[in-house]
Amino acid sequence: MASQFFNRISQLGIGVALTAGVVNSALYNVEGGHRAVIFDRFSGVRNEVVGEGTHFFVPWVQRPIIYDIRSRPRNVPVITGSKDLQNVNITLRVLFRPVPTALPNIYSTLGIDYDERVLPSITNEILKAVVAQFDAGELITQREVVSQKVSEALTERAGQFGLILDDISITHLTFGKEFTQAVELKQVAQQEAERARFLVEKAEQQKKAAVISAEGDSQAASLLAKAFGDAGEGLVELRRIEAGEDIAYQLSKSRNVVYLPNGQQTLLSLPQ
Repeated sequence: MASQFFNRISQLGIGVALTAGVVNSALYNVEGGHRAVIFDRFSGVRNEVVGEGTHFFVPWVQRPIIYDIRSRPRNVPVITGSKDLQNVNITLRVLFRPVPTALPNIYSTLGIDYDERVLPSITNEILKAVVAQFDAGELITQREVVSQKVSEALTERAGQFGLILDDISITHLTFGKEFTQAVELKQVAQQEAERARFLVEKAEQQKKAAVISAEGDSQAASLLAKAFGDAGEGLVELRRIEAGEDIAYQLSKSRNVVYLPNGQQTLLSLPQ
């Protein structure tokens, strides 16, 4: 009896284990920020989208395909030409995610790697079309306008494939070697022109200063001549006395002269 009981218990345990294994194999989890699409061997891709949580499916008959619906970044480099036929190297950073309700169609038409199949091609197409509308100088000075046009056109184009673009930005924009050298030479020429203009303006100012100084000297000479004419001998005598006082003061400070030699003429004893 005891052996039969234990046999029944063991058989029951095996049955429970098998049942648990079968149930566990029929469960799948959908993590946060993800969605699932069910592929059925008999009916194909089902239209409903499975949300987050633990769900049942029929093993061998059904298979869940998990999609990440969170925003993800992608950089797309493109080499194109501007309106004035300059080579432009441009890199676009796109923040994208799929439309959850469009996942069955995305899986049927594009597969799991839908971003690899869609984003490079449509980004290349839109950038070539937009950049061709601007010349090299406008691409630099009107960068916001270029970015806006790219964003509008690319958002509309991606929507046709069931994709949402949360952010589009131009992260890299350079030109060919020849254009870069031409820009550098132009900047050097502009700097030289500014320097030459500064030198010309400086010469003009110096010329004006010289004219003003000459006019001042002329007016001073005229005033002195008038003063001499008006004061006559009195002004000349005053200047002679002042000069004599200055000479006497300077000689008194000198160590080699302690007296004025007898008979030595100074301005004080000059003839009238």
